[in-house]
Order: sequence, then C-alpha cells, then structure tokens
Amino acid sequence: MRGRNLEWVAGLVMALVMAVLPAAAAASQNVATETILNVSTIDRAGHTQATAAVSVTDEDGLPATGAVAIQDGSSILAEAPLDGSGQATATVSLLGGPHALRAVYSGDATRQASQSSVSELQAESGSTPNFAISLTPVSPSSFPMVLDQGASGIAQVTITPENNAALTAPMFVTLSCSGLPNQSSCTFTPETVEILPSTPASCSAGSPASDCPPVSAMLVQTQSGGTTNRSALTHGGSPIAWAFLLPGVVGLGGLAWGARRRAWLSRLALVALLGVVTTLGASGCAPLYRYYQHGPGNNPPTPAGTYSVTISAQSSNGVTAITNTTTMVLTVQ
Repeated sequence: MRGRNLEWVAGLVMALVMAVLPAAAAASQNVATETILNVSTIDRAGHTQATAAVSVTDEDGLPATGAVAIQDGSSILAEAPLDGSGQATATVSLLGGPHALRAVYSGDATRQASQSSVSELQAESGSTPNFAISLTPVSPSSFPMVLDQGASGIAQVTITPENNAALTAPMFVTLSCSGLPNQSSCTFTPETVEILPSTPASCSAGSPASDCPPVSAMLVQTQSGGTTNRSALTHGGSPIAWAFLLPGVVGLGGLAWGARRRAWLSRLALVALLGVVTTLGASGCAPLYRYYQHGPGNNPPTPAGTYSVTISAQSSNGVTAITNTTTMVLTVQ
C-alpha cells in the first residue's frame, strides 16, 4: 500500500513538473524589448545620406541579440546585426522627398520583436539621375536570412530610379556582394538591370514588371560538409613531373631508334624507356587510384555564424558613375 502511495505521489510530481516547464519556457521567450532609433543625415553631391544608429534592450535593461531592419514605410532599406551592446548602425542613400524611417527588431530565442518610433525627415532632391536600393525577403520569407549549412536563400533587390527622365542614354546598374563567409556564394539574376528615362519609380501591387522599378533576384548558396571534391580527378598528376619526364621519353625513344643496329644499346634504351613510361603511368593514375581506394575528398562546410553582407550597385550612364550600397544579415547554422 505504501509503495502504491509513493508511486502516486511521484506521478503527481512529474505531472506538475511537465506542466510547469512549458509555461516557464514560454515565459522565457516573451521578454519585452525596446528599440530606439537615432538618424543623422549629410548631403553628398546633392543627395541625402542617412546614418541610422539603433539600440535594442530588453525589459531588464540587457542588450538584445539578433538583427534590425531599417524600413522606410514598407520598404526595407538595410539590415544590420546587433553587437554585444545591443547596438547596430546602417547607412543608406535616400531619394529626394519625405521619408519615415523606423528600426524593426526581429527578436531572438528569448526576446520579443519590437520597433522604434518613426523618424520623419526630408531628403534633398538632386538634379542628376540617381537610384536607391531596397530589399525584400523571398526564401526564407523574413529577415534576417537564416540558412542551414548547404541550404540556399533568395532576396529580391529593387533598384528605384530618381531623375531618370534626365537620362540621355540608358543607365546600367550592376549588382555584386561582399562579406559572405567562406564556402558560400551569391549570384544575381539579372546581374545588370537597365534604367531608361521612362522607367517608373513606383508601382501598385499586381502590376506587370514593365510598370515597376527593375528588380534582381539574389541567390545566396551555402555549403554543407562532405561535398565531393573532384580536383583529384581533373589534375591528372603533377605538371612538373610531366615537364621533366616527357622530354626524357622523347629522347630515349630517339636513342632507341638511332641505335637499332647496336643490340646492347637498343636493349638498354628500351629498358630505360619502359621504366619512364611506368613512372608516367603511376603519376597519371595515382589520383584515380586514390579516388577508388579512399573515395572523393570533402570540402569544408560554410562556417556557422552571423554575417553582414554588403550589396553594391554600381551604375554608369556613359558620363558619370554612381555606387550605392546596402547591407543584409545572413545567419548560417
């Protein structure tokens, strides 16, 4: 009887523990945060450049982790990772006219998302053609872009023109990226977009591509461990060995041919020739032998971590060159 009572008490305690743990875990993931945005601007060649300084802390005053996005209305102008103090900085170029900037914190494993108050400002409107960059997450469908090793992600890059009616020739904008971790890559489709004097600066939802600013799809590809390395099959032995051995083969072959009337010299040349050919065969087949005996080599995976990827857009209308940049946060896990 006593044993049954103990079992009943133990079962009750376990049930209470199982009921409390999820509630405690949920509570630990619901820590409120506060996001503060400070914006400063400077004039660069008749255009406005804004620097957004962001600070994110939780309700206990501790710095948050993760990333923040700088938005202008519904457009994402840039992303930046928070440092150990819960702070981040992003610099963006603004088209002329009014803007309403805010910082949006995406949250982390224990903290809630939050956003700052709106910072309204008026950007200078230059007289020369220019453009701005904005980002839209596609796959995954939210920022920051979080990928497993070996997975890929897609973000849409939109190029919004300004004063393009003043163009006397098409403006071509070429996209590139930097700051990726090792064993990863990015490609743009298309890599170069064209801005014409008639290219619109905005469009409504559902409009055809011809009625909207040009866009490019940015594909980020990471690498998993154990990817086949085919280099051993394509090198075909040491080129230095071939450089030394091939002249020797030709020379010994000529020696054997010229000495056909001297039996002993001919036999010596043929033996040497056979040894050289055997060495060449071993040198050429060694990579293939290693492949069959040990399998393909392994490439290292993309290192896990959080990275700030810089997206650069460079244009030329035949007279002047413009380069604008933005940043996107990539997390590899």
